[in-house]
Amino acid sequence: MAVAILFASCNADDENTAPTGNLTIEYDNSFAGNDLILTTQPNTTSSNEVLKVSSIKYIISNIELTDKNGNVFIYPKSQSYFIVDESKPETLLLQLKNIPVSEYTKVKFGIGVDQAQWELGAEGQANFVEQAEAADMMWTWTAGYKFLAFEGTFTSPTIADPATFMVHTGKTGTDYNYTAVTLDLPTPALVRGNITPEIHVVADLSKIIDGTNKIKLSDAAMVMGGAKLAQITANLSEMFTVAHVHND
Repeated sequence: MAVAILFASCNADDENTAPTGNLTIEYDNSFAGNDLILTTQPNTTSSNEVLKVSSIKYIISNIELTDKNGNVFIYPKSQSYFIVDESKPETLLLQLKNIPVSEYTKVKFGIGVDQAQWELGAEGQANFVEQAEAADMMWTWTAGYKFLAFEGTFTSPTIADPATFMVHTGKTGTDYNYTAVTLDLPTPALVRGNITPEIHVVADLSKIIDGTNKIKLSDAAMVMGGAKLAQITANLSEMFTVAHVHND
């Protein structure tokens, strides 16, 4: 029995002193405080427009973690491309591997693919080009990726019958429209050999058109360029918050 206890203790010590561990980031889509339900759920904006969201997809990239001492771990960019798609629950959990053991207090990520990486060409994004094409998250290779695709129908005080809306962000003309978000964690994420923390990130989709910049879909239901797209890109930095961290 003493040998068994010693063996178990050694195994626990080995796990606690491992140089790396894993970490999960969960993306939980909502709309103005309500958990998102695709297609059927009516969502009202401050402009009194009522949206039913049929699809929401966005690219998460360039993940960085900052620990309690200010050290920054940059997740390998070639592995740091994810498409979060509300219709596919398995995509809402980003599984990150080989994270240095530490106590992390901040997480940073990009929405889209940054311009420097895009200019490396298809080889710079490994197999992500094929993944993006399969998910309909590219216009063309020349035009680049859709960073965010937000679609559905809406009504408004002036539009009684449901009308289609589409909001797609990405490279447009001279504007690249990539943005990055840095979030403080309410409690540290403890990466250990025997602990895989989960950071629960809530994405409030109402902020896409109803953040600091107010966008009326009744004025422009198809937003894929122009001044409104720049306003929406600015809104995206308000879209994400960390609800909590699980360390188990």
